[in-house]
Amino acid sequence: MTMIKINNIYKHFNGKHVLDGVSLEVAKGETVAIIGPSGCGKSTLLRLIIGFNMPNGGQIYIDGHEITSPDEEKRVAIRRRIGMVFQSSALFSSLSVFENVAFGLREQALLTEREISEKVHEKLSWVGLSSSAKLMPEELSGGMQKRVSLARALANQPEILLYDEPTTGLDPIMSTSIENLIKELDHKLGITAIVVTHQMHTVYQVADRILMLHQGKIIEAGNPTETQESQNPIIREFVTGGGKEIKE
Repeated sequence: MTMIKINNIYKHFNGKHVLDGVSLEVAKGETVAIIGPSGCGKSTLLRLIIGFNMPNGGQIYIDGHEITSPDEEKRVAIRRRIGMVFQSSALFSSLSVFENVAFGLREQALLTEREISEKVHEKLSWVGLSSSAKLMPEELSGGMQKRVSLARALANQPEILLYDEPTTGLDPIMSTSIENLIKELDHKLGITAIVVTHQMHTVYQVADRILMLHQGKIIEAGNPTETQESQNPIIREFVTGGGKEIKE
C-alpha cells in the first residue's frame, strides 16, 4: 500500500529550479532515505510533503488524499497525520521540555490537560527522557534536544515521520543512539518515514530504500546494498566520500 506518492513535483525560488520533476512513492511502513549534496532540494521536498510550502507544479498524495489541492481544511487534516523532526530541533527556548512536547496538543485544543500530560509523559518515556520534563532546552545536550524534537513529533501519533538531518552535529555515540531510536520507533509503531541526511552511516542503519537527489532530480534508487555497489559516478563519489559535498 502506498502511503506517500509524489507525482512530477516542481519547485523554484527566485527563478532557480530546486526540484525539477521529482516523482517517488513510499510504501506504508517503509523508511526511505534521501541523500544528495546541500542545495539539491532534500529539505524542500520534506517541507512540501508536510505542507509548509506549495509546489509550483505536480501533485502530492498522502494515503490517496491530495495535499496540493486548494482545499485548506483538507490539507490541515492530512498534515495532522505527519510529524517532523527538524535539523536544528527547533525547540522553543522559553518553554520547558514538557511544554515543548505539549505545544501542538494544546494548539489543537482537543484534549484535556490530564490527557495531554499523559501523552507527553508517554512520548518522553519512549525517547528515554522521562526525568527531563522540567528542564529547559538550554540545559540539554544536542542529542537530548533531538530526542525532545522526536517526542514532540510523536505527540499527535502520526502515521508519517519526516526527519531532516536527524544526526547532523552529533558525536558517533549519540548518532548511533538516535539511529537505534528511529529504527525502534518505526518498527514499534509501523510508521512510514523519510529521512534526509548527509550521514551515510545513518542511511545504512535506518533505511529500507535510498534515493539520490541531484540537480533537482532523483537519479537512482535502491536498497542499501545496491546503493553501496552502484556504479553511477555521482553516487560513488557521494557514498565513498561519506556523504561529503559533491559538485552540482
